[in-house]
Amino acid sequence: MADFVKGLFGGTKPSTSAGNSDFADFAGAPDPSPASILPSLSAGASSAANPTNTPTVVYTKWYRVWERVSPSDFKQEAMILPFIIFVVALHAWGRRKNRRIANTWAQAHTPALQKEFAVVGFTAPPNPSADEVSSEGLLQSSLAEKPVEILKEKTGQEFTTYATGRQNTAFVDIKLELIKRYNPMTYMVELILSILFESFKEPSERMEATSYSFDGREKDIVPVATQAAQEDLESRVKSLHSNYDGFVFAIVHKSHMRKLRDDRYDVSLTYTKDNAKLPAWATVMSESAEITDALVTPDLIKAIEQAGDEAFEYLIISDQPLDKPQKLEETVPRKRISLALALPSKTNSSVHLPTLPLFGYFLRLPDLLVNSGRFRSEVMRKVRATRDDEIRKLKRADDEEKAEERKLEADKKKKAERDAKLRLMSPEDQRKYLDKEREKDQRKMGKKQTVRG
Repeated sequence: MADFVKGLFGGTKPSTSAGNSDFADFAGAPDPSPASILPSLSAGASSAANPTNTPTVVYTKWYRVWERVSPSDFKQEAMILPFIIFVVALHAWGRRKNRRIANTWAQAHTPALQKEFAVVGFTAPPNPSADEVSSEGLLQSSLAEKPVEILKEKTGQEFTTYATGRQNTAFVDIKLELIKRYNPMTYMVELILSILFESFKEPSERMEATSYSFDGREKDIVPVATQAAQEDLESRVKSLHSNYDGFVFAIVHKSHMRKLRDDRYDVSLTYTKDNAKLPAWATVMSESAEITDALVTPDLIKAIEQAGDEAFEYLIISDQPLDKPQKLEETVPRKRISLALALPSKTNSSVHLPTLPLFGYFLRLPDLLVNSGRFRSEVMRKVRATRDDEIRKLKRADDEEKAEERKLEADKKKKAERDAKLRLMSPEDQRKYLDKEREKDQRKMGKKQTVRG
């Protein structure tokens, strides 16, 4: 009891080392000290205390790319990369090959175009400046060669050019269509589809030129800058006669005859007849024998024979649209001449020599039509009869359409008046009015059934 009281009031504590042997292992353990929550500060303090020890940054393989990767990790890329290089190289080769073919055609045919037309290409030569005139003279500066873009590359397979500035010809559009050498997969698909289905066009390399005639409309087509130039043009037009009779005439390769008749409305108006003067592989599609006799000239026969079976496709003189007209406005004659030739794939200018005479004859053909393209009234009466029949059909269809529109408009107006009249009636009057309408409709139906019986 005395020891307990001493313990309460700070007396001498009894020794536990002897009495409690179970806690002897913890008797000599040091008191725990709190851990530092700012190790970086403590590390900085230690480095400040010892300035001679500089800290070193430990780099791992995450930073050393050459240590954590190897060439074996790029096996998939190594398999795909050659294929990508092959596709890009094939695309570049195909585009370059098509450009060479188009440029070869331009080198062979540009002299003929420049001989017949004042402007060839899409960039007209600019007028000489005052300095050029003073230094070189007016004649030399006007004759100096200017850079002109002859061909325009619309796509990798289509090239176009343009020529204007000639009597009897408003302008000429020329289009070169080549195969898709830069995309062999698309080319193969198109080729297979053309073999399986007739509606798909077979890929081919061809030139199609279309010459548009003035037909007496020079003052409406030729641009003028001043009123004096307009008056001068009108005075010149009065003395010129660039118009000729409208008709459809064609010399066609027999392998293209059926497709042309199916695809073009103007050619479908003609009848086909072989001509003994032409080669066996060519035929004539014309609206009149007299027109055929006037246009199948010895020069044309010689040019077609020289062009050959493989190059020639068709030569068409027409005043009718390509597609069947659906409206009266589409029946207005638009006179033009079309020439289609196959293009050789070689890049040597000499391969175009056989077709140059036919191309030159095509450029001068408007002069022949203006001079001898007028036929007897009996011939043109038969030619116009077909066009008049088509115009009458379109007028009849247009009149029926307008009559239907008038009928719908009258029915709509009648219904509006009926609804307005019903709104002003009382409910009883509305019932009587509707009953009368119902009885009237029933009587009409009964009369129709009686007539049918």
